[in-house]
Amino acid sequence: MKNKTTLLIIVACFAILGLSAIQGYLIRNAYQLEKEVFLDETNEAMSGIHTKKEIEDLFQVLNEALEYDISDLKNGRMTNAQILKNLSTLSDSLNVLHQEYYKEELLKIGLDYAVKYKANITSIIVYEGSKVDTILPTVGVKKSFLFGENFNEDTAISINTSRIFDENDYIFASEDAIVTRTFDYEVRSERLILIEDYNSIVFERMSLLLIASSLIFLIVVGLFYYSIKNLITQKKNSDIKTDFINNITHELKTPLATLSIATKSLKNDAIKNNETAFDNTLNIVTRQSDRLQKLVDQVLNNSLSSESIALNREQIIDNQYFKELVEDFKLSTQRKDLLIENKVYPEEVLLRIDRFHFNTALLNILENAVKYGKEHTKITLKTELRNAHYHIVIEDNGIGISEKNKQHVFDKFYRVSDGNVHDVKGLGLGLYYTYQIIKAHNGRIWVDSELNKGTTFNIKIPIN
Repeated sequence: MKNKTTLLIIVACFAILGLSAIQGYLIRNAYQLEKEVFLDETNEAMSGIHTKKEIEDLFQVLNEALEYDISDLKNGRMTNAQILKNLSTLSDSLNVLHQEYYKEELLKIGLDYAVKYKANITSIIVYEGSKVDTILPTVGVKKSFLFGENFNEDTAISINTSRIFDENDYIFASEDAIVTRTFDYEVRSERLILIEDYNSIVFERMSLLLIASSLIFLIVVGLFYYSIKNLITQKKNSDIKTDFINNITHELKTPLATLSIATKSLKNDAIKNNETAFDNTLNIVTRQSDRLQKLVDQVLNNSLSSESIALNREQIIDNQYFKELVEDFKLSTQRKDLLIENKVYPEEVLLRIDRFHFNTALLNILENAVKYGKEHTKITLKTELRNAHYHIVIEDNGIGISEKNKQHVFDKFYRVSDGNVHDVKGLGLGLYYTYQIIKAHNGRIWVDSELNKGTTFNIKIPIN
């Protein structure tokens, strides 16, 4: 059963991890889609700016200047580097007009977030017959900036790439004649935008989805935790109940078997005719009957909680009370190797307690000290008055309680065990009953213990 529960918990944990991974994947995809929609909306809103006549005229001026410079290149009057320099100088001068037009149109669109724009030329290639002249390569060389704001492109987004393929004539003068030749040229460009912190904008648009998704995930995890906790608690309760049933069955078996034998003996003529034997057998029946009654009463009494216990309080002098308690306990145990040190507070203190219930509570602790004691058991009972509270300390030199078991010693039906084998008989109700009695007296009880070093029970009750 334990292995099945462990396997179930492991499978459930993997299921939660799988669900988390799937949810993370779906949220990531949703983010990508929302980002694409956002950028498409921005691009669509700005597309009208790029087709404005004023903007197109600026690009046309650059194009015409480039054609003129390529003609000079073909005639040997200019180099590639000079073409790029002229292009950069002209674009810088035209960019002032471009920025004025761009900002004016951007205000008309009314975007609620700041957008920076730039246009670059990525390559210029000239074709003449089979000859190819690359003025600006596509890779390995810095792009040529045209218009807009010259920002860092690491976080920029490319919204458009374009390609212009055109032809142009130029006059070429040779030694023999002047001829008109034709060349083709290809200009590739890209447009980029930079939206400051666009991730925050996208996440803000996804806020409802993220909140709902997080809430659902937390609910699922919460239900998972609650279910696992309940499962472990139910298993623990089931084990305790099974253990209790096994223990009480074992406890009832002995007196019932003894009663059965004694009853049969009473029918024997030899026993009937022997007065001494008859009385001894009757005494056995009486003792075993009392034992059965005690077991039944113990189970019934421990079904009550501290709130349900009706106390019959009376005023008791502490010195006399503890002296009688120790003497009665010694008499009941009949152990010669038992040593009890009674270190009661020297001055008399009046306690308002229920004698019967409080006796039972303390006797449960003393009986445990003997049950789980060593060969020569030593118990020390100390009391003191401190801050209007009466403190009772019961120490023994027994086998002690482990840290793991210490927190459960006052649980109902709980017994310290090694696997499923208990070394000492009992129902696991004694200390639970003690805890309820002390609590009913508005007191507090706790235990200090170490394995093989003994156990100390501490009780504190108000004197008023």
